[in-house]
Formats: sequence, C-alpha cells, structure tokens
Amino acid sequence: MEEDNSFAFVHNHGLTNFYNNLVENLQTCSEFKISVSFVRNSGVNVLKDVLQELANKNIPGQILASTYLGYTQPKALDDLAKFPNIKLKIFVPNEKDGFHPKGYLFRKTTVDNKAQWTVIIGSSNLSGAALKSNIEWNVLKNDVFVEDDTPGDFSRSVLEEFDELWNSKYAKDYSDEFILSYRDYLIKQKEIQKENVKRGIFSFEEQTIKPNDMQSEAIVKLARLRKTGETKALAIAATGSGKTYMSVFDAMQYNPKKLLFVVHREDILHKAKESFDRVCTDKDYSSGYYTGTKKDANVKYLFATRDTLRNHYTDFTPDEFEYIVVDEAHHATSPSYKTILDYFKPKFLLGLTATPERSDSGDIYSLFDNNIAVEIRLRQALQYGLICPFHYFGLTDVTGIDYSSINPEDENYLEKVSKMLMISRRVDYILEKVNFYGFDGDKAKILGFCATVEHAKYMATEVNKRLGEGTAVALSGEDSVPVREHYVQMLEDDKNQLQYIFTVDIFNEGIDIPTVNMVLLLRPTDSSIIFIQQLGRGLRKIPDKDFVTVLDFIGNYQKSFLMAIALYGKQEYDKDSLKVAVDTDFADLPGGTYIHMDKIAKEQILRQLDNEKFMSMKYMKESYYSFKKVCGGKVPLLTDYLKHDGSVDPMKFTVFNAQIKTYLEFLAKVEIETHPEFQELLNNEFYKTFIRFLNYFMPLYRLEEFCCIKFLIEKCVKAKNYSEKITIDEIMELSQKYFEECKWDSFKYAIELLTGQHLGQTEYKSFKNGFCALNDSAISLNQNLANFLADDTELSRFGRKYLLDTIEYSVLRFEDTFGLQTNDYPFLKLYKEYSKRAVTHLCQTNNIFTPMPGVIQLNEKSYYIFVNLHKGADVKDSINYKDKFKTPEVFQWQSPNTTKRDSETGRDWVYNEQRGVTLHLFVRKFEEIEGITQPFMYLGEVITHPDSAEGEKPITMLFTLKNRVPDDIYQELTDVVEVPKE
Repeated sequence: MEEDNSFAFVHNHGLTNFYNNLVENLQTCSEFKISVSFVRNSGVNVLKDVLQELANKNIPGQILASTYLGYTQPKALDDLAKFPNIKLKIFVPNEKDGFHPKGYLFRKTTVDNKAQWTVIIGSSNLSGAALKSNIEWNVLKNDVFVEDDTPGDFSRSVLEEFDELWNSKYAKDYSDEFILSYRDYLIKQKEIQKENVKRGIFSFEEQTIKPNDMQSEAIVKLARLRKTGETKALAIAATGSGKTYMSVFDAMQYNPKKLLFVVHREDILHKAKESFDRVCTDKDYSSGYYTGTKKDANVKYLFATRDTLRNHYTDFTPDEFEYIVVDEAHHATSPSYKTILDYFKPKFLLGLTATPERSDSGDIYSLFDNNIAVEIRLRQALQYGLICPFHYFGLTDVTGIDYSSINPEDENYLEKVSKMLMISRRVDYILEKVNFYGFDGDKAKILGFCATVEHAKYMATEVNKRLGEGTAVALSGEDSVPVREHYVQMLEDDKNQLQYIFTVDIFNEGIDIPTVNMVLLLRPTDSSIIFIQQLGRGLRKIPDKDFVTVLDFIGNYQKSFLMAIALYGKQEYDKDSLKVAVDTDFADLPGGTYIHMDKIAKEQILRQLDNEKFMSMKYMKESYYSFKKVCGGKVPLLTDYLKHDGSVDPMKFTVFNAQIKTYLEFLAKVEIETHPEFQELLNNEFYKTFIRFLNYFMPLYRLEEFCCIKFLIEKCVKAKNYSEKITIDEIMELSQKYFEECKWDSFKYAIELLTGQHLGQTEYKSFKNGFCALNDSAISLNQNLANFLADDTELSRFGRKYLLDTIEYSVLRFEDTFGLQTNDYPFLKLYKEYSKRAVTHLCQTNNIFTPMPGVIQLNEKSYYIFVNLHKGADVKDSINYKDKFKTPEVFQWQSPNTTKRDSETGRDWVYNEQRGVTLHLFVRKFEEIEGITQPFMYLGEVITHPDSAEGEKPITMLFTLKNRVPDDIYQELTDVVEVPKE
C-alpha cells in the first residue's frame, strides 16, 4: 500500500500554533503517546479539558516526561497522573546523558477506514509557552499502515524508539515516593543556587538592564515631544510593566541637573529609588530621600513622599528641579498634589499611571497637556510580555442558577442575585472546578469577586467549613485599609494558611497582589470594564509565575456576552467579529494566554451575540448608562472613553440613528431630563453645525484637519479672542510632534477641506454654516461661531468645554490607532479600516468625492479596489461577483461587468505590474451589519497574475497580496459562524 507522505511545518504563528494542532490530533485519535523533556503546569493546565474528554472516552495514552535540568514541575506530573487513562513515566537521565526529545504520536482511522499514525516531532515541550507563544518548529507526518496491523517504516521506527525509552531502566513509574524524592531534589537545587548567588558565583544583579519594547517606544516619543517644545507627558501602562524603569531611561537621556520623584506611599518610594540606583551609574549620580524621617535635599535625584513635600515644598525654589516624575499620577489632580505642582516649574513633568480613569477630580489627560508618551492596554501588554499570561475558563454555572427569574431593573437586583448564588452545592461546584483546573505554584492564592458583601462573607464561611478555619476571608469597603493590607500579606505568605480572599469591588483596581495565581468571577458580568479590572488583579508579572488561572462561572445572565467584548479588546467591534472570536476561543490573543469555554457556555454566548441588537437605541442607552456608572455618575466626556480598557466606542452613538449626528446630540437625547443644557447648546445652529462638521471627519484617518482646528482653537483660547487667525506655517510648526515631516501640500489640502472645498453637494449644503474662513493663507472660525464662543456666559463656557473635548478625543484616538504619522503617501495602514470617502481624502484628490461601485481611480497609475466578500441575498446574479480568498496570499477578483480585457482599464488591471500601475485592495466581510454600512479593511498592494485572467465583462483574475494576511484576520474575514439553536 502506498504511504501517505503529507507533511506540515507547524510554527507558533497566529492560529497555526502548536496548541491547536495538538488538541485537534488528541480529539481525533484512538490512542496517543507523548515523549517530552519538560512538562510544566502551564502546558498541562490548558490541556485538562481535552484530556478529560479522552478519559471519558477511555482513550489510552502514555506520557514519558523527564527530570532533565529540573524543568519538569512535580505539580504538573501530579495533575497528569489523575487521569485514569494515562500511564505516566518519568525518565531520570544519568549524569553524562541528557533527555531532550519532543515527540507526539496519535493512532487514528482515516476517512477511508484505514489505520494510520500521525507523528509530530520538533521543538515543542509540554509547556504553555511552547504550545502557543514561543517560536517553535515541528514537523507533522501522516503514516498509513502498509498492512492492516503494520505501521509504515517511519512511524514504526519512532514507535520502537518510544518503546525502548519507555522500557528503559531510567524510566520510572509515577508514584508518591518518586514525586517526594523529586521535590526534595528541586528544593536542594534551589538552595545551591541561592548559595551560589551569595558567593557571587552567579548573580542576576550583574545583568545589564535594557529598555523593553514599551520603554523603548516611550523614551523615543518623549524625546520627540520635548524637541517640539512640550513640557509634560503621561505614560499609561499596566502595573508591573516597567513604567518606573522607563522613567529611569528617559531621565538618563534628559540628564537633568536635578530630578524629583514624587509618590504618595513610602514603600513605593524605596522601590523607585532602587530602580534608579541600579541603572544610573554615572560618576555624578547621587540619590536620597525626602520623607518624614530623612531629608537629603542636596542630592541630584531626590525621592519624596507627597505628604512630606506638601508641608515643606517652600524649602526648594520653584525651578530647583529640571525634571519631575509623579508616580501613581491618577492622584495628581487632587488638592494635595495640586499645591505641589502649582508651585514647582520644571522643564519637564512626567506622570506614570496604570489607571488614568482613577483621578480624584479633574482630568488627568489635560493636566499633562494631553501628551501620551505610551499607552499600553491589555492586548499590547500581553504582546510585549509585560504582564503574566492568563488561562481563562468560561464554565457553565451550577444547575439551578437562573438569572432570568430576576429583573435587572429591580433596585434590589444584586441582593436577589446574591441570595440565589448563596447555595451550598454551588460552593461545592466552585471548589471542584478550582481543584480540577488548579493554579501555578505550590500554594493557592485566590481572589474571588462576589455580588455583594453578604455573598463574599457567605463564600468565606462555607470555604472555611470545607477546607479548614483560616483558609478564607471576606474583605470589603467596610474593612479599613490596614486590615485589608494585613490579609493581603497573609495571602502572599507561602507559610500562611490563608488561600482565598472573597471581595466585592475593593480589589477591582489600585491594589497590587503580585502572587495571586487564581481569579474567580462568581457574579454576573455587567461591565466589560469591571471584567478587565478584576482580571488584571492577577496579572502582575513576577519570577516563577508562569500564568494565572481565571474561572468565570457563566449563568444565563442576559449580558454575559460582555466578557467577549472585554477579551476581544478592541473598541471597533461588531457582532460578527465577536462571534468569530468566541467561536475560535480568541485564538489571536498574544503571548501564552488561553481562552476556553465549555460547550454550553460558548453556545449561550454565541446565541446572545446573535440576538443582541448592538445598534439599537435600547442597547446604546444601556451601554451609555453602564459607562456613566463606571465614571462615578458624571456625564462622560469623549476623552473618558479612552481612559478605560473595555469601554464602548462612543462613535457608535453617532451612526445608529439618522437624527443623531454627534455625541452631543446623543447626550441631548439621553440626558434630556437631567441635563437640558445639551439641547440648549445645540439650539445654536452655528455651534451645532460646526460640531457636526468635525464629526464628519471622525474617527480620524488624517490628522492634518484636526491639527488645524486644534491649534487654531488653542491660539484663540490663549488670546481670549475667538476671531484669531492661524497660518499654515504656524500650524506646521506646532504639528511636528505628530509627524515625521510636515508637508505643505497636506496642510494646504486640510485647510481647503475645512473651508468647504473637495466636498460633495450634500456635504457642502449640510456644513456650510460650520466652515472655517480663509483669508491670505490663514484660517479663522466662522464669525458667528466665534461670537458665541467668546461670550462670557455659562452656555458658552459649556460649549467651549465640549468643543475642546471633541478635538482632544479625536487626536488622542488617532495617535492610539495609527501612532506617529509617517511620510507614506497615501497614509494607509495595513489592516486598518477606511471608508471610501476617507481614502479619497487621504489621497488628497481634487476630485469631489462621489461613491463609485467597486473601484476608484484617483490618478492614471493608482486604482483603489473595494470588495464585499459576502453578498446579500438581494444582490442580483448579474452583479454577484466571485470575489474571494483562495489562500491568505492569493485573492480572486472579478472586475465590474462592463470591463473588457483590451480596454485601457482592463489592461491596467491584468498587466498592472508591467504597466507600472498600483492596485490597492480593500475588503469588508459584509456591506452592512444591523443596517449600518461597514468600513473596508486595507490589505495593501496586490499584483495580478496575467495568465489567470479569464473572460471579460467581467474579467476574473487572481491577485497576489504583497503582504500575507495574518491568520487571525484571515479567519475573521472568511469564517461565518453558525449559531447553534437552543
């Protein structure tokens, strides 16, 4: 019988990571054998569900691990040994030989009922990093039996080698005695290593500390901001991601004569000083403290507590410090900090924060002149390796938990939910799942988020009954800060018996418990923001902590799909993209993070997503009020939506209803009874039209227009005269902090747009009362608008506030989405989304924008091709083009049905490379979702295969994409998820 010689190279890239291949082969095998050097908790943890499936089906397996180099973790072996279908041995190599194989063997039956072995050999051990995030090379071979009971030569040789190792005298059966001796060995090795460090034989202190990706990005941007005259900036990144070291590196490049580092807690101060002392080695470097007990005022780098400085700031001159760093800068708008910051006049002020939304009062962004040095959200932090990976398991809640029986609008909703959750069998179920999924480390350090204080106390009491008094405690706002800190220290102490802290909201943010290794979500998810905050409590990265286990108990709560929005991690989502993400277990999450939902929970969330009307007024109001609650009940500014990871995209409030064109108009609608001033403000036709005109450009794809508006308004505010003018030269000078190079033509085009040129008749008619005035290459505001803004009335001040907020939001969002604008022309970024109008403006065409079906030609040598991948059922056959991906590198396109091959246009498309013609490809999955027109994703330039061209009117041809579409984007564009029925 002929051997099947199919090969596949498996590299940890997007959806083709080794984990997916391993799970697929395990789920389809009738027997498996695994031989690996290292078995880690992180690898076993993410395979537990599929291993349980195999155990339920009684699929036999053999796993051969090893003690080589001491990398295999005893707890991982313990967990594997719990599965009754798995025979487990541990290879203990002798002193001269190592043990380094990585082989995975699966016996299967082919579609034509033939036996085969699938063999994967390569570099992947059984660890979380090796399964998903590391660069790994593995080769897969399917080897069909040559006879009914005889494997092929290749698989037979691998099986023989496996059996030889399995039966070797060095392969020891798993047993309690073996594990005890292995644990003792590892403890002794750690003691030897510690002793070596003490003796200086090997010391981590000798390693050179270099900037990580986040720090490198920040210090480059900080240098550029200062070069353009900026004196303040804010760095936003997760706790433990290296913000303090980032400030060290920037201080070194600035080299101030004197630096002040201010914090509100003394323990943070010591750590900050240690960071500076470790990196700064210049001969003129000196550091000291300015606290209640120590005042080293004459050092170069001074580390001060806020309270001491507030009482003694006049001991220094206002300009004494060239550079000031404010840690935990979300407190910087409080009165105590304001006194300090109002007094000192540094040449540069840097704020560091993990939570920009937690300002005590005022706006932290504006305090630092809206200059963001770096802003790292959850996905970026995972990608950069700045936080600990997490293993999230979405579990169907225990039978009998029925949220549908309680009205979410009931003022006693949480109390009723709490009573429903406080049942003994749910506690048993939770502990059963904790025991099954386990945690990384020797001691459980678990944080459980509950519905109410009563629920938290109940959980602590019940866990103590089952596991022993002192195992669990409940903490809430009723407990003082010292009491909370006491129990946190107990939890972190490996020798203390406390394993569980149950809480309500006090640990959502701001409390750092680095060693937490499991998070329990024990209440319904009612906010994607709160979900991320709770998740983040366990993500502090510390040595010997490979991952955090997250158990989310998902009931039939109507908003449980909010976890999908939180994990998706992008503001620009729709129900289709969310369904694909859920269906693929968020496979595009970077790093060693894993998401798994059991079948019932996944199907429930998919149905919720499918049924939810995301673009309805009802959903928009719910989203708004939920976010308003997060903001402490105040009406959110647009910039507030940028401060919270997991917040709704406020631009959605402006597209779902034909009568609501701006965020202000949405606020006027939903706040009509409590804040009638919004409608009063919109009664000014010139103000309303100008805000609508700005919204026409939002979200920004070009920055030039808003640079013009931003710096014009700032000049007016400074001069207290809203009739001020600003020239292109002035704008370009001020815009250098956003551009690698400011180009005259781009800003000239921007001014022309703002004064009403390059617009279609409809746009011109709609916005003519909002156009800026142009006079001798300088622009100014519409005089009627200027008169209104200049009035010294409460309404005018209110209008100025929301106008500035609109401008700052747009600029900050552009920076977050696109980063520094380069000299690319047109400024198109791969895999970003654009409307046809946006592409026209990006190309700075003098043509009036007119939507054209399928293709826009903006000059003789450039075509912009727009494709709908899925045609609606109402599309006629005559225009139902056969546009589709063949592979991530090849796309089939069918031209408009009027195009002949021998026409100039047809020849441009078929022979584009030879004729020097550039083709840009944009695609969107659906033309509309929930009645809302969708933008197109830019896939870059393409080259036609001339030999592939077939037919005419239309012509069908194949494009090669210059940039291979990433696996996660390819899957999102091509997958259509079928939602299971109940």
